[in-house]
Amino acid sequence: MKQEPQNFVDHLHNQSYEDQYLTNRITHHSMVNDNGRDKESLNGLWNFGVDQYDTCLRAKWYEENYVDDEGRTNPMDFSFDLWENMKVPASWNTQQEKMFYYEGSVVYTRTFLYVNKGEDRVFIKFGAVNYDAKIFLNRQYLGCHKGGSTPFFVEVTGHLEKSNRILVVANNTRKPSNVPTENTDWFNYGGIYRDVELLRLPSTFIKDFVIGLVPDSKFSKIKLDLSVEGLELDGYGELTINELGITMPIEVTGGQGSVVFDSQPELWSPENPKLYDVTLTYRNDLIQEKVGFREIRVEGTDILLNGTKIYLKGISAHEESVLNGKAISEDEIIENFKLAKEMNCNYMRLAHYPHTERAAQLADEMGIMLWEEIPVYWAIEFHNDNTYRDAENQLTELIKRDRNRASVIIWSVGNENADTDARLKFMSSLAMKAKELDPTRLVSAACILDHVNHVIDDRLEEYLDVIGANQYYGWYQTDFDNLIKLFENSQPTKPVVITEFGADAKAGHRGTVDEKGTEDCQLDIYKKQVAVLGQIPYVKGTSPWILYDFRCPRRLHRATQNYYNTKGLLSEDKSYKKPAFYVMQEFYKNK
Repeated sequence: MKQEPQNFVDHLHNQSYEDQYLTNRITHHSMVNDNGRDKESLNGLWNFGVDQYDTCLRAKWYEENYVDDEGRTNPMDFSFDLWENMKVPASWNTQQEKMFYYEGSVVYTRTFLYVNKGEDRVFIKFGAVNYDAKIFLNRQYLGCHKGGSTPFFVEVTGHLEKSNRILVVANNTRKPSNVPTENTDWFNYGGIYRDVELLRLPSTFIKDFVIGLVPDSKFSKIKLDLSVEGLELDGYGELTINELGITMPIEVTGGQGSVVFDSQPELWSPENPKLYDVTLTYRNDLIQEKVGFREIRVEGTDILLNGTKIYLKGISAHEESVLNGKAISEDEIIENFKLAKEMNCNYMRLAHYPHTERAAQLADEMGIMLWEEIPVYWAIEFHNDNTYRDAENQLTELIKRDRNRASVIIWSVGNENADTDARLKFMSSLAMKAKELDPTRLVSAACILDHVNHVIDDRLEEYLDVIGANQYYGWYQTDFDNLIKLFENSQPTKPVVITEFGADAKAGHRGTVDEKGTEDCQLDIYKKQVAVLGQIPYVKGTSPWILYDFRCPRRLHRATQNYYNTKGLLSEDKSYKKPAFYVMQEFYKNK
């Protein structure tokens, strides 16, 4: 038998170096409902180094072995505290010109002081890291999270010292097995681009709760489900909603409690975004949240909000800005919602991945209904079990994060996938998982239409409450008259939302209606689209593509794109409204 070589150097020769890190996954199981809790920010300036060869993981830099067993100094290939600074949260692409197109591994690190103040459990929350994040604290590996747009929590109880070094290896390399996969239609921003926060909790704490109207109760019953974690899993919690005159005990057994009670809250709607202060206590823990109560359901081809038929007057939007990339600010979110309202929208499709949780909180306050989506986009590896587990975990993290948000009415399990057997199994399983996690909201997906036979026909429809339909008649499907054929050929028994339509137009670029890339061509297509869409009885909403232009490395037409998708109704900096904006504004005003 051939012996192992005596000169094998693990960090140089081991091509499976990453395997040891992938077994300890950070998933939705470690999530904690942190709304309304006191948290300490770990944002700010972190040291960072570009690590193209993943040497930190290969050579285990995080162990900081500055001397050998006999006390002699080891040579080091890193100098954590002498590295340059990177703002957190931020997309690294927007912070330094040299980092703009970088994809790969980057090491972030900082130190922080910790003083125990009587808490028994401590977690660090990462709002999002794109795509793969491996977390280390004080020379110990704590776990790996996959998925670039959902939050994750790492318990650091027992690992903290007075002075602490946290280290994050963030890698945004596009891979076939990822969700999304290698090929997308948006910019692949990298980094720790949402907040990093320290959360202190008692030994037994409220892990999660879900509150909302009981479906079909005539808006007169509220249900609360509560889960706690720790040593004292049997006892009583208390729910308080002062404005409704509610102070109610909740019996908890084995860490779980549930109660249904009579109440007639003022219903949340875009016209009346009413929120109530909800307080929940258990043992020494307290959590507070602002919650709206409303019911969303379908009946035949109608969508009903609080029992009244509605039309989803919407617009799609990416989470992006010229200055901040994917690390969009609160002011920018508010600006987007205000622009949507100026267009007379009551709804927005947050594409194609989970946007920051602050978006849904602000939508609750401002009165915008939301479609939230996971990036099962185009050609995912539908046959890959690991890819499915990644997608399901992202879906679960999204739903757990936002299922108390009245504004969120639709969970979407994907966008524009070919209707294969593997895809049907993959996405139908996700749709059923969404219903299991949250039976009170609608489930959809943005489907590709059959542009050969011009018909809405997707086997996934059976598992959806609302059929999302992307169509670009007049643009990619150049013969616009075929859109009329499509609607004549289709007889859906469920409501259809036209989740995308539109055309590229460089801001300020004029020409004839037949000249692609001009505002005039875009305007002509929008006029034709709304003239048809407004007459189709089973179409119950639209969210044209897209609110404003956004970066995309696959868009190389120098005159009309220049690395931007220019289908926006506004320019990329939102300083200019294209003429088609006003077509939608008028259409929604009269719809």
